[in-house]
Amino acid sequence: MIPPGAENKVMHAALRIGDTMILASDGRCSGRPTFEGFSLSLTTATDAEAERVFNLLADGGQVRAPLATTFFASRFGMVADRFGVPWMVYVPR
Repeated sequence: MIPPGAENKVMHAALRIGDTMILASDGRCSGRPTFEGFSLSLTTATDAEAERVFNLLADGGQVRAPLATTFFASRFGMVADRFGVPWMVYVPR
């Protein structure tokens, strides 16, 4: 039986990065999720790809630091997506 409010939740998800498998779940569907104390980092090969990805993540979310040139990246920015998950997007130098 699916508990009320869980109709659109993710029961299980698997992400493969190289030889590593990352598993995720919406859990028991109780309480309100909080995303604090961490950020997911996403690197791209080009500035144009960083702009595209950053704008997709920002759609419905909140830009915390707009994409800009830094000493360590040709593009770096911070954004929380529409679910509140914090991201750092960058193109390494």
